[in-house]
Amino acid sequence: MNIVYFIRNSGADYAQLGKDALTLLKKIISETAHQFEKEMPIKVHFGEKGNTTFIPAVCYEEIINYLKENEVSPCYIETNVLYRGARTTSTSHIQTARSHGFTQIPIIIADGEMGTEYNEIEINKEYINSCKIGKGFESFNQYIVMSHFKGHIEAGFGGALKQLSMGFASRGGKLAQHSGISPNVTAEKCIGCDLCVEKCDFDAIYRTDTAVIDDSKCIGCAGCIAVCPKGAIRNTWGGSNFLEKLSEYAYGASKNKDIIYITFVHNITKDCDCMGKPMKPIADNIGILASKDPVALDTACLDLVQSNSGEKLFEKGRVSLYHAEKIGLGTMKYQLVEINIEAN
Repeated sequence: MNIVYFIRNSGADYAQLGKDALTLLKKIISETAHQFEKEMPIKVHFGEKGNTTFIPAVCYEEIINYLKENEVSPCYIETNVLYRGARTTSTSHIQTARSHGFTQIPIIIADGEMGTEYNEIEINKEYINSCKIGKGFESFNQYIVMSHFKGHIEAGFGGALKQLSMGFASRGGKLAQHSGISPNVTAEKCIGCDLCVEKCDFDAIYRTDTAVIDDSKCIGCAGCIAVCPKGAIRNTWGGSNFLEKLSEYAYGASKNKDIIYITFVHNITKDCDCMGKPMKPIADNIGILASKDPVALDTACLDLVQSNSGEKLFEKGRVSLYHAEKIGLGTMKYQLVEINIEAN
């Protein structure tokens, strides 16, 4: 049974959220004798353009300042998204992040400009043999993974596990989790520009009247999706065993890494922060939780949301937790330790 630390409600404003996040970080450091290395990447989600309910940059400032005061150099770290949007390339992704206020420290997009730079991490689990993890993550042994707990159309919910699985994966890794097959070309949209043909390093795309993808050669890197100017190349969403694949990618992302997990259970929306539109919360704010175990942490977040709302919100995602425990990523059994912030 692993400990999950909890500060209830955690203040009425974002600045207070940041202070309480630091309180939880310090608590884990003191209880585990955690020693930081000289550089510390902070894994966050910058929010899609048009989204207003992502966790804002001010919530990370207390931790950033604390790291600097202790002679640790922090940076934000993220990966590009699979779909076409404001975070498809590193250039536009960083522009979006800066426009959302993430200007305090450098930003690393770990899978490169087009999301195609990765290392293979061997795990040999039930559905995934090796994970395509953004190449930039290899430079670090430690991370602080800071998540926003909310709903997700396919995963049930997004929390620490999803920050690891989708958040650390290259574009091809994301595609492997979502579908496990090569992308498809919508012939009616294809203009025959050959950008995808030129982009493919594996000669898996050729053109007749339209682009054609050779499934036998495609490795699922999804680079073609990013370069298509008409959105004619799409992946097939909702592939089999998606929830289990999430857990296995989370295992690969965290393999041999030293990670502290902090999750904001605020702005609990039905859908995730990748939605480029304003959304309204569907449940009351709960607080902030932290742990060294991402499975225990996500389980505690889900249990609190359900008990507080009186509804089985996001229950679909519990499948990922069961599988994560099965493969040894963590445990669903936890001890919730509530911290009284007035005593800190």
